[in-house]
Order: sequence, then structure tokens, then C-alpha cells
Amino acid sequence: MTLIDLANYAGVVVFGATGALAASRRQLDIIGFIFLANITGIGGGTLRDLVLGDSPVFWVREPLFLLAGTVPAIIVYFTAHMVESRYRLLLWFDAMGMAAYSVMGAAKGLAFGFSPAVAIVTGIFTATLGGILRDMVAGEPSVLMRREIYVTAALAGASLYVGLVYLGMDSAFSALLAALSAFIIRGGAIQFGWKLPVYRTNPGRTEGELRRDRIVRPDE
Repeated sequence: MTLIDLANYAGVVVFGATGALAASRRQLDIIGFIFLANITGIGGGTLRDLVLGDSPVFWVREPLFLLAGTVPAIIVYFTAHMVESRYRLLLWFDAMGMAAYSVMGAAKGLAFGFSPAVAIVTGIFTATLGGILRDMVAGEPSVLMRREIYVTAALAGASLYVGLVYLGMDSAFSALLAALSAFIIRGGAIQFGWKLPVYRTNPGRTEGELRRDRIVRPDE
């Protein structure tokens, strides 16, 4: 088993744990834990494989990935009550999964012969979609909409991996360095609130404001 394969399984396990933590916050039953853990663990990789034309997708070919998502769900079901701040733990596990998957997704894009730009995009998809799906289903505040850096960390990890590989560096070393970089960036965002400058110009009027000022007629 290669380092990239290990990163793939690690991503499913860690993301699965974040899905289970979200399920614990919603007080779901064991089936809810397993369902939410698995859609979190395999969601990003499923989109990646569909984009790359790799069919059937990875977890259909290797059902062991479903077990990799189910085991942490069961463990969290019986242990989540021991952790007081589950949302913060969710964020840190999400950071680990994002870091591993940003590299794995980019590596698979390159392995399939696509351009560096496509490989970076598949790295971002793989790293972020599972967490977005988890938050949508669980009704959690979306990690995508948090002000601190998230997608940027996945972009950094995927870009660094692709860049190092194109410079001729060892793939395993490149993967470790890129994943560590992505985790440090996201970890800094969680711990210190790192964020990029945000749009601060007038966001525009709402429909209610337009109606109030008679810019839009009531029957429109």
C-alpha cells in the first residue's frame, strides 16, 4: 500500500469521525452516525472520481472504504459524551482530513494525466466537499462560510504538492510536506483566527428595502 493509499484511508477515517461528531451534536441514533460519517468520508472523493471519469468510484471498487467510515462512527457513538467541546474537536479532525485529502485528490488528478490546474482543483474538491455535505445534512454552521481560512488551506496543500512533484521531488516527501503545510494553515486559522481580507463594500439592497423605496413594484 502506497503513502497516497494510506492518505486516502486516513482521510475517510478522520472525516468519518467529524461526521459522527456532528451526528452526536444532533443526538442521532447509531444509523444516523454511520450515515453521516460515510457521506462525510467519501463525499469529496466521489466527486473527484466523477470529475476525473474514474468509474466506478473508489468506494464501489473497494468497499473497505465504507468500513473505514463506519468504524469511527461506532467509536464516536460510544465515546462522544466524554468530550465537552465536540465542535472544536470536529474542526481539528476536519483540518487533518482536509490536509490529507488535498494531497490525495491532487495526486490522483496527476496520476490520471490531467494538467496541474485540474489536479489542484480535484485536490480542493476532495478536501472540502465532504465537510460541506456534513454541515448541510447536520445543520451545522458550514466550514465553508466561516471567516477564517478553509478552502485556501486546501488550495495551498494541493498546489504545493503539484509544484513539488513538477520540480522532480519525491512524491512521498512532497505529499508529507504539502499535507503538513495545509494542516498548519488551517490549524492557524482555527487557533488564531487567520483569515483573508473580506469584501467590505455595500453588499447591496435586499428585496424588502427595494420594495420599501418603491424601486420594485409590489406585484413584481
